[in-house]
Amino acid sequence: MSNANTPDPKSTPRVAAEAKQKASDVTEQAKTAARDVAQNAASAAKDQAETAKSSVADEMSGVASALRTAAEEMRSGSPQERTFGQIAEGLADASEAMRNKDLSEMVQDVSAFARKNPLVFLGGAALIGFAATRFAKASGTQDSQIVLGSPGTERHGDFS
Repeated sequence: MSNANTPDPKSTPRVAAEAKQKASDVTEQAKTAARDVAQNAASAAKDQAETAKSSVADEMSGVASALRTAAEEMRSGSPQERTFGQIAEGLADASEAMRNKDLSEMVQDVSAFARKNPLVFLGGAALIGFAATRFAKASGTQDSQIVLGSPGTERHGDFS
């Protein structure tokens, strides 16, 4: 008499092999899906970084142009004119270098500079942080301050 609940000893290795193969297939599919997601995320991040890099390069080019214009309006040969001209040229060169370099090259260059000149790098980072903060505060939409005086009167401006 054979029991219906008892597995056939001959089919057990075959079932185990099939289960192992299915597990291997599922694992491979999961790895492929994870790899695809990672590649898509990396591609999207690279695209965003390239867009930001281009935007910064455009902004630097605009500032360089404004500095050139300011230098042209100053007295020819004055120290201010020379300084503004030099800063404008430096920004224009940096803008072009930024456009022509790969993001990984730029990171390597900044890392090398930071290792060679840590104090200058930290000072520059602090200045950029302060400038960005000031710029963010200045570009916020602020109406003129209203200072309340006695009831029913308003004074505009800062009367500290």
